[in-house]
Order: sequence, then C-alpha cells, then structure tokens
Amino acid sequence: MDFAQGLLAAVESWQVAGALRGSGTLYLFVNAAHILGVGLILGAILPLDLALLGLVRGAPLAVIGPFLSRAAAVGVVLALATGLLLWAVRPREYLENEAFLWKMGLLALALANVGLQHGLGGWRRVVAGEGVPAATRVMAGLSSALWLGTLLAGRWIGFL
Repeated sequence: MDFAQGLLAAVESWQVAGALRGSGTLYLFVNAAHILGVGLILGAILPLDLALLGLVRGAPLAVIGPFLSRAAAVGVVLALATGLLLWAVRPREYLENEAFLWKMGLLALALANVGLQHGLGGWRRVVAGEGVPAATRVMAGLSSALWLGTLLAGRWIGFL
C-alpha cells in the first residue's frame, strides 16, 4: 500500500470520521459550523475587498480593515477545521469529485492571495492610513473572484 492509500485508509478509520458517519446530529452541527465559517469569510472579505476597490465607502479602511481581516481569519480557521472533518467522512469520494478538486484549487489560490496581500506590504500601508496601492486593489478584485469561486465550487460538490 502506498503512502496516499495508507493515509486515506487512516482517515476513513479515524474515530471522528466514524462518529460523523454514525450520527446525523453530529454531522449536522459540523456542517452548520462549516457554513458559519464560510459566512464569516465572505461576510468579512467581500466588504473589505469592495472597500479596497473603492466601491464602498464608510468607515476608514484603517479602522475597519483590521477587524474585517481578523473576522475572515476566524472564518478560515473554522471552515478549514470543519471542512477537514466533513472530508474525512468520505475522503475517496471527495477526491474523485471534480467540483471538490476545483474548490481545493480555488481555496489554495485564495489563501495564497491573502498571503501575498499581507506579505507584499500593501496591507500595512492600508492599515497605516496611507491609501490603497494599485497592486492591493488588483489583489482585492482577485480575492473576491477567488472566494466566490470557492463558494460556488463548494455548492457544486453535491450536484456531481
């Protein structure tokens, strides 16, 4: 048995995965928590991206930006943790689902974009009240597209 097959077998035999398969109520709560995480991500990221793009005005970005960024981070942690639990219920089936693979690819790109946004210094300039660099605006537009694409691919999973 190769490493990947061994890992899949270990995930399938994980007690938590078995508990989720055996309890509709537990699965319901984990699924609801996953949806909450996704809601936190999109509920924070989209307004922030729109503000960075200059399409929504209100409170200064230096004030609302850090709060929205942290709220999105909480959503990402919650969605990733619960998503791993949901995947563990049927890992082989998910890995054969084209929509799941699209979701994972878009999620990886969205997270890489977040890393670039924070790592290239544009975010620090926004938080410092120095304005929004052009590259930061481009990444904000890309961010919205990637997170919405991730959402759509996630919804698509159940239809394949």
